[in-house]
Amino acid sequence: MPSQLISGLDHVQIEAPAGHEPQARQFYGDFLGLPELDKPEVLRPNGGVWFALPDGRQLHTGTVAAFVPRDKGHPCLRSDQLDALLERATRLQIAFEPDTRLAPLRRVYFQDPFGNRLEVVEGAHPAVPLSG
Repeated sequence: MPSQLISGLDHVQIEAPAGHEPQARQFYGDFLGLPELDKPEVLRPNGGVWFALPDGRQLHTGTVAAFVPRDKGHPCLRSDQLDALLERATRLQIAFEPDTRLAPLRRVYFQDPFGNRLEVVEGAHPAVPLSG
């Protein structure tokens, strides 16, 4: 089998209820500072919002009729300014939960406006391939 069949991650999609777009823009756009992308015309009737990440990847929100928040599975975003993000969250009264289990790695969990879990890590999780 050829190696490196997958060259990277393009985007993650977060599920949300119908009509979620204004709240998604406020949380992912205004709070987290992610610029909104122009969603392809053919997909606009489906609802949802697309956001750009600084590394070229994307975060999408997608409308789900029978929406159920994801409290375990989640995307993890990186921040080089975690203290500033947490100060901003405190100022805007956005709750977060620090997690010290992987210290010295710093990470926190948020819930988006729809109850989905979102992790933010300072720097990056180390990637150590399994040997063997």
